Amino acid sequence: MAPVMLRRVARGGVAGITGAGVSALAQFLLVVVVTRGFSREQAGVFFTATALALMVSGVAKLDAGNGVIYFIARARTYGYRGMSGYIRAALVPGVVVACVAGAVLSGELGFLAVALPFVVAADVLLAASRGFGTMRPTVCYDGILLPLAQLGLVWLVRDPSWLGFAWGLPYVPVAVLAALSLRGRVPRTPYLPGTGRDLWRYTAPRSVAGAIQAVFQRLDIVIVAMLGGPAQAAVYTAATRFKVVGQLANQGLSQAAQPLLVRALAAGDLARARELYQATTVWLVLLTWPVWLGYAALAPWLLRVFGSGYGSAVPIALVLSGTMMVATACGMVDVVLTAAGHTTASLANLAIAVACTVVLDLALIPAHGALGAVLGWSGGVLVKNLLPLWQIHQRYGLRPFGRHTLAALRVRSWAAA
Repeated sequence: MAPVMLRRVARGGVAGITGAGVSALAQFLLVVVVTRGFSREQAGVFFTATALALMVSGVAKLDAGNGVIYFIARARTYGYRGMSGYIRAALVPGVVVACVAGAVLSGELGFLAVALPFVVAADVLLAASRGFGTMRPTVCYDGILLPLAQLGLVWLVRDPSWLGFAWGLPYVPVAVLAALSLRGRVPRTPYLPGTGRDLWRYTAPRSVAGAIQAVFQRLDIVIVAMLGGPAQAAVYTAATRFKVVGQLANQGLSQAAQPLLVRALAAGDLARARELYQATTVWLVLLTWPVWLGYAALAPWLLRVFGSGYGSAVPIALVLSGTMMVATACGMVDVVLTAAGHTTASLANLAIAVACTVVLDLALIPAHGALGAVLGWSGGVLVKNLLPLWQIHQRYGLRPFGRHTLAALRVRSWAAA
């Protein structure tokens, strides 16, 4: 049973990481197109606006996607009764919040404000499809279609005022396609009383945590723009663009493993949870450490791809590489923690990590610019990973490496075959 389970996660993870690889490459090329096609000030303004849009949409999502996955995965044995109600309960509040936020921030975001509800809807609907056991819509629409469309449209832009429109427009068809992907998967069952209450009772702590996570991922760019100016924001964004590789690889594996972790921990099957955690950790290390080591070694040459003025960011690349190697070696600790139902602990961890980042940013950016920002980000990332690592070890005796590590390597080779 164990090899079959791991093989299933491996194949789902390979699909997710394939989409993640395409997305990472497209996002990297998008940054190259913007930095080489526009001045550092214009590029910094665009990067700051997209970072703000992603922060706002991340808050507006209310982490409802993970709530949907949780309830769909647990309801498998009950014939998915009431699933349409859970999806509606997750979708409507986030879209409403995104609409309100877009109206408030329309002056700062322009067309990006219009795109916010579609960003939220696509995230929730794609999460629901993963809950039903399929990775294909997420890989095809979010991992491949979206970043390639953004790259193509941004490449066509010559006026910097249209960059936001080109970047935000692809979210509209992605949301529509995500909705169509659920047709036929969601059984037509009557609405069950208490559906919304159950979903938000579980999701509420994660909503706050999801909002903090969204802020944590993009806050550094906004703070650099505020304290150091848009040119420093452009340099920082270019030098840290490679961090998306680790984030997307982690996302690709966690999307495949999360429903199985929920079921294992809900059933008290720590042996299966341990196997999943150790397998995905070693896969993450094998997939991402060569990237970080290569980036650290080749940074003086790679950074020149972005144009003149970006070669000075080598120290930023070194801090980024070392931090991501440590974070990857911890595995998907927060996914394990929330799959076990400890959403409040996850929220506290994220709050501490963001506080650490903000304090370090405010102390370091005025004097050190983009380097100060990456040091602040590094401090927050280490806190965000080491705290839940200690917590899941204390509560469940789980470690990122152990006797399942070698077995996971054999399964990985089967999945790749």
